[in-house]
Amino acid sequence: MAYTLGSTTDDPPRSVGPQHCVTRVELSVTAASLLDRDVASKSDPFCVLFHEVDGNWVELSRTETAVNNLNPVFGVKFHVDYHFEQIQKLRFAMFDEDKCATQLYEHDFLGEFVCTLGVIVSNKKLHRPLVLANGKLAGKGSITITAQELSDNRIITLTLSGRKLDKKDFFGKSDPYLEFHKQGEDSKWMLVHRTEVIKNTLDPAWKSFTVPLISLCNGEVDRNIKVGIDFTASNGNPREPFSLHYINPLGSNEYLAAILAVGQIIQDYDTDKMFPALGFGAQLPPDWKVSHEFAINFNPTNPFCSGVEGIAQAYSACLPHIRFYGPTNFAPIISHVARFAAQALQQEKAAQYFTLLIITDGVISDMDETRHAIVQASKLPMSIIIIGVGNADFAAMEFLDGDASVLRSNTGEEAVRDIVQFVPFRDFRNAPKETLAKSVLAELPQQVVQYFKQRNLPPTITAPK
Repeated sequence: MAYTLGSTTDDPPRSVGPQHCVTRVELSVTAASLLDRDVASKSDPFCVLFHEVDGNWVELSRTETAVNNLNPVFGVKFHVDYHFEQIQKLRFAMFDEDKCATQLYEHDFLGEFVCTLGVIVSNKKLHRPLVLANGKLAGKGSITITAQELSDNRIITLTLSGRKLDKKDFFGKSDPYLEFHKQGEDSKWMLVHRTEVIKNTLDPAWKSFTVPLISLCNGEVDRNIKVGIDFTASNGNPREPFSLHYINPLGSNEYLAAILAVGQIIQDYDTDKMFPALGFGAQLPPDWKVSHEFAINFNPTNPFCSGVEGIAQAYSACLPHIRFYGPTNFAPIISHVARFAAQALQQEKAAQYFTLLIITDGVISDMDETRHAIVQASKLPMSIIIIGVGNADFAAMEFLDGDASVLRSNTGEEAVRDIVQFVPFRDFRNAPKETLAKSVLAELPQQVVQYFKQRNLPPTITAPK
């Protein structure tokens, strides 16, 4: 075996910036218990990947055909550009190959699965049932999709051969091929590459092939999102209709709308979908002292909410039990998250990154302290997204954003990098979800990359020896 390391040159270089946050993603597909459409044998399945463009499905690529196999493990991988700030719908469709067919629809349909690329990337490994065109289950058929972000552009070229292999055929020699597998986090083995079959030989010499190094190894950043919600008196009495926290007869308000809309966008960025949700600026029972970092589920030892819906439920449940007060201090909750991020300073590789999502009416009482907290946090693996609700003057939030000029603390110290993104929710109330997503996530991917580059921290990858 011979191998060489290099860098990928097949794809054009991608500029890195707020408008060009792109990661190449490799998708591996397997299926199980597919429908058997053949009479004398089993189905010969292949998988076709489509992506949605202007409401239409456009084919991106397809796998090889697995002959006579209801449980295929496809060797061909799908490579897709993952635009983190966009919602990218994908459709995986299984077909039974008909050698006489010239059009895709002439092949027998075995079922499909539709989801977003973000869901696949965040789950890393997704197992789902296949459904038919009428919405019914395709028997017991299922699909498993495994995602690998190709954040490391190194490649490895392998040249392999075999000598004096066992003779397995009765009338001839063996027809050998090689498979490479890697062990996943669930300890199961996943196919990385399958060589061509060489007929009738015991001394095969396979064609050289190139695979991304990260496909043979694992690499991942543990991404954590924490949520902070403004419960200060400037939002108005939650029992009065004019309040931003007033839950209307339809069961919603400005804060709930922002939690659900923004949360559904950023949840794909969180590793485990368990969100610590904190409130600030309210008086809490039983002594009614003001807190600027309390768990909205009232469980300080376990403030985690399961998914975005869990945050919304905890938020609605806590409203009747607290008193809106003040002042509106951002610094405590920023410092709270910064303490966790500071613990990750010891990391020797790009392993952890934290994002604080603050939902607020925009009024702030501790501007100097907040500026100082942000400047200090800019040195940590941490970003802050501020969502402004209501129709207040958001000049203070735009100042913290730091897009117009470098943010400085009250002592004059400059932020080493821009870590704040402010989005006024009112500008997107009637806009498509994709538009809000682009604005919310416009800077986050670049902020993550910038931090690890400044620290010269490599991906969490162990190269093959």
